[in-house]
Amino acid sequence: MLKTLIAVLTVIAVPAAAQDDPLAEYLWVARPVIVFADSPRDPRVVEQIAAFEQAERDLEDRDVIVIIDTDADSALRDRFHPRDFQLVLIGKDGEVKYRKPDPVPIRELTRVIDRTPLRQDELRAERALRLQEYANPVAE
Repeated sequence: MLKTLIAVLTVIAVPAAAQDDPLAEYLWVARPVIVFADSPRDPRVVEQIAAFEQAERDLEDRDVIVIIDTDADSALRDRFHPRDFQLVLIGKDGEVKYRKPDPVPIRELTRVIDRTPLRQDELRAERALRLQEYANPVAE
């Protein structure tokens, strides 16, 4: 009975937590990169978006989702307290991994991601899968 009650309480509690945290839907699924600015026409935002567009495949490989926040009253601003322009990388664990008050080159961003322990685990798992597929090819 107690086990069932805990399971029910957990299921009921998750939606409430998701409403409080605008990034809850990405937890353990994606790495949000939030670009804060006062205006979508800010030249730094335009520069950062252009960099993201040129590196779409690199970002996709790392499960990055990009959020542009120009709303002065957003829940994300309440949580991260940016001033003017700021880029914030959130890990799949929901923790801040990197902050910078300037546009970030994609190479720098991918290096930060690739050094996180979770990304290292993902890369090891991908290598193991490739080795397994190489050792046991599927006959066509």
